Amino acid sequence: MKLIVGLGNPGSEYYLTRHNAGFLAIQYFCEYLGVSLKPGRGDWYGIELKHKGEKFYIMKPTTFMNASGNAVLDFVNKKKINLSDILIVYDDFQLPLGTIRIRAKGSDGGHKGLASVIYSLNSLEFPRMRIGIGTGECVSMDNYTDFVLSKFSEDELEKMKSLMPYIKDAILCFIDEGIYSAMNKFNKNFFEPEENKSL
Repeated sequence: MKLIVGLGNPGSEYYLTRHNAGFLAIQYFCEYLGVSLKPGRGDWYGIELKHKGEKFYIMKPTTFMNASGNAVLDFVNKKKINLSDILIVYDDFQLPLGTIRIRAKGSDGGHKGLASVIYSLNSLEFPRMRIGIGTGECVSMDNYTDFVLSKFSEDELEKMKSLMPYIKDAILCFIDEGIYSAMNKFNKNFFEPEENKSL
């Protein structure tokens, strides 16, 4: 049974910040499916659904980003989910806006939320989807926190809205076909002109 997790910070003040790209993706996915997450018996909101006859879960932690792993571990233990069936959806400031990058496993790449999940699960062996939130300009680690907690501009929000259908399709592909099919079909920058992709 698959589990889709979006990472972010709770609270209206963080709603449209870059660091909440994972929450925004989950919100769009739920709106597409016509459902709403419900409070769980733990630090998370979640729901159980079916797609093409297969059950899957959607959840988001209600902890702050840096403690996301506590909620994910609690949910995984209660629902008895295999690590290979988890897809963690989160932001990446090192990838330009418009980029989706899916991997079957790996390190945290400096992302505090993913680091918390890795620590709690005691494993690097679970799928993840990174959503690019970068502007193309270099962001130093000293300015990292200010950048990821800044809000998207109106133009950037429009681009994020344009990206959401691809994120939704990538999640459905993971649920239906698995991680490697999702990687093959959706690892790209959807705003980059086709002629530049072969350069």
